[in-house]
Amino acid sequence: MNDAHAAPRSVGVVVVAAGSGTRLGADVPKAFVQVAGRSLLSYAVERVTQVAHLARLVIVVPEGHGTATALGDVAPVPEGTVVLPGGAERTDSVRAGLAEVGEVDIVLIHDAARAFTPVAVFDRVVAAVAAGASGAVPGLPVVDTIKAVDADGTITGTPDRAGLRAVQTPQGFDAEVLRAAYASGLGATDDAALVETLGHHVRVVAGDPLAFKVTTPEDLARAQRLVASWAASVD
Repeated sequence: MNDAHAAPRSVGVVVVAAGSGTRLGADVPKAFVQVAGRSLLSYAVERVTQVAHLARLVIVVPEGHGTATALGDVAPVPEGTVVLPGGAERTDSVRAGLAEVGEVDIVLIHDAARAFTPVAVFDRVVAAVAAGASGAVPGLPVVDTIKAVDADGTITGTPDRAGLRAVQTPQGFDAEVLRAAYASGLGATDDAALVETLGHHVRVVAGDPLAFKVTTPEDLARAQRLVASWAASVD
């Protein structure tokens, strides 16, 4: 499809929630850390359930965390949602989720740690793939000057930040393209890089500051302030 007004296509979403959260310093896996009485995973799933043409939701959690633990504070949960254990590496978890996502046209891979990503970001990613892109990722312009350095810390170059983007999730792909990328046995730092390695073009669409990743205690504090501000605006 190359038409910007392409017909809707079925969407499957794999939410990767299997991280340990070591850098966060929590006593539970990161996806289950609480913000205002709800897990990060529940905030993430709440947004995923609003994705248009959602046909399948797969949630990949740490070993030993079943459906009850994963979805205890998530409501409503789409019919047919699958919860399964992840692997040692993120790629293992994505591969496991991809195997369960079923026959869909577009697959989105989303990090539960980016729990507050607006639905509009999901929509932009889906629209880009539905219009013919092999893949699409949300990204934000880089505001800091970036330096390339060698092993000794010596600066080797200064990339033009006008051509740089800080990439977020969800990352979306034509389902057949992503399956082929994972079947290739190649490695990459993220799903987009893996697809790029096979020669496919991946588009960048507008990201959102709310799609920040909760990784450190400072990020968690930011999430708590964000949710508190929403609650205050309702009162």
